[in-house]
Amino acid sequence: MKFVIGLIIVVGLCLGAWQIHEYWGNFKEKPPATVAPAPPPEVTGEALPGLPRSLDGPLQTAEQNGAKAMKEFLAAHAKEIKDPRLAWIQLDYVILAGASDPGEARLVFRKVQGRLTSGSPVYSRMKQLEKTYE
Repeated sequence: MKFVIGLIIVVGLCLGAWQIHEYWGNFKEKPPATVAPAPPPEVTGEALPGLPRSLDGPLQTAEQNGAKAMKEFLAAHAKEIKDPRLAWIQLDYVILAGASDPGEARLVFRKVQGRLTSGSPVYSRMKQLEKTYE
């Protein structure tokens, strides 16, 4: 008889401990139910459409030679280049010209800003530069 009472007490203690463990588990921090959306992929200028292949070389040369060469490149070839690549190149020019001619940089930035929509792949880059060139 003592054995049966001891067994009932041990089983009762085990069940009680299990209930306490389950109850305590309700208070633990649970992971969020929703998964955060993945950040948009990094956009590079080379990956954007709109630049004819024949202008790749002259563009690289202009980028290496600074703001004045970029301005001349844009003046000569802007009509041949389409958005979103045109906007990317103009933002490159804005960054280069910002140190030497901030007024010109702001003017070009405003033109790009007025042309871009929130769906453009260049929009996030424009937003990053917005505080600097407004």
